Amino acid sequence: MAIIDYFERKLDDKRRLTIPTELRAEFASGVVITRGFKKYLHLYSKTVWDQEVEPSLVGDILDERTGDLNVQFRTGKIEGQIDLKQGRVSLEQHLLEYAGIEKDVIAIRAGKYWRLMAK
Repeated sequence: MAIIDYFERKLDDKRRLTIPTELRAEFASGVVITRGFKKYLHLYSKTVWDQEVEPSLVGDILDERTGDLNVQFRTGKIEGQIDLKQGRVSLEQHLLEYAGIEKDVIAIRAGKYWRLMAK
């Protein structure tokens, strides 16, 4: 079976992104959506967030880089679940505005997370 590393979708009227059926198990633990480093969003499984991202955000209280990463990834961060029936996740308006996403979304796997950007 081929690995899916790219997909395109249109948001529905309630700002929900439908995750392809083949990828839904990846997000069974839940989802975390944050701002990216540039004008895109990061989509993590809750497991990846808890095991890899969260520990990376812990550091010396006076370390500016650690502080900057915390601000970047925690500002506007949302956590949620994919609805089981149709595999959708809601994206909040402030995150869509940050990434310049209106309706069409491109999702690209970037290692253990996904980048969501405007088409």
